[in-house]
Amino acid sequence: IPNGQAAEAEWKAKFDAWAAANPALATEMSSGMNHILPAGWDSNLPVFTPAEPMATRASAGKALTAIAAVAKDIFGGSADLNSSTETALKGEGDFENPNQLGDETAEGTCGGGWGFLGRNIHYGVREHAMGAAANGIAIHGGLRPYTATFFNFSDYMKPAMRLAALMELPVIYVFTHDSIGLGEDGPTHQPIEQLAMLRAMPNLTVIRPADANEAVEAWKVAVAHSHGPVALILSRQKVPNVDRTVYPSAEGLQKGAYVLSGPSTDKPGVVLIGTGSEVSIAVAAADLLNADGTQAQVVSMPSTELFDAQDATYRESVLPTGVPVVTIEAAATLGWHKYIGGNGFCIGIDHFGASAPAETIYSKFGLTPERMAEEARKLIK
Repeated sequence: IPNGQAAEAEWKAKFDAWAAANPALATEMSSGMNHILPAGWDSNLPVFTPAEPMATRASAGKALTAIAAVAKDIFGGSADLNSSTETALKGEGDFENPNQLGDETAEGTCGGGWGFLGRNIHYGVREHAMGAAANGIAIHGGLRPYTATFFNFSDYMKPAMRLAALMELPVIYVFTHDSIGLGEDGPTHQPIEQLAMLRAMPNLTVIRPADANEAVEAWKVAVAHSHGPVALILSRQKVPNVDRTVYPSAEGLQKGAYVLSGPSTDKPGVVLIGTGSEVSIAVAAADLLNADGTQAQVVSMPSTELFDAQDATYRESVLPTGVPVVTIEAAATLGWHKYIGGNGFCIGIDHFGASAPAETIYSKFGLTPERMAEEARKLIK
């Protein structure tokens, strides 16, 4: 013990001397260790218009780039899938042994081989090890780790993710290619049960944004969340962007669910809930119902965990008591029944997918505005 105390005192003396000589770096290190975000970290984030539909993996990647430019503690990589998950921090170099680089300034695949100063980790195809390494980084402190892979491969990361949730570690998981919408890769790559699995995990916050601006808000929530891991579930295919000059701000994502459209005063005749790429289907279904004279309320519910944490008054405003509910999500329906009560219907996929273009699969499996509107009419009758 005396030797340990002496070593600790020596280390502290060296650290204090370094901090006195490098006050800016010392402040940055202290902020990282204490999860304090730098001023203006969210002041220069992208804003997207309806004229530029894009996959949420792409818009989320732009948000990550903007945030990481200011929040220097963000540090991570993917399971050999940077080009698909769009999670490389461009211009920030690769994290690798500088002794093996020969020249620490040599160009690397992500904008310069910076050795131990690089912020991009090339994990290779080893999802479990990637998750375990992210846990270790989070436990040490000072850096905010993120990982990235296809959503279906979250199965390989499950043990490490469970430990992160158990220890409430602030790890961020980026999962792309989130549904049958990935298309021709077929059922081996199309996640079905994974959303229900992750939502069942205590202390894990799951967010599946509906469009580009919700993807930005999802990253804001993830970075600001300091207790427990966050999983961002993102699309491969392009999705339409909600016109925020007509519909409410995407900041509603921060409450887990929010009303996109509905009657201004009276209770709606039906509530239509969607997540991710299926929110646009719910919006189109509402148009069909409104044309029939049925007042439909459209709800985007990107995160059930965030919504369940809101007070009863807010939850009632989103899901009014006694109003029939139809949900739609391109995944297993398990878990949605708590929101539909005794008078509702869940549209989803309780079987494996198929190999075909996204539009074909959605049509064949009944994830369409026409199907959603018809199920709503049945409930009302």
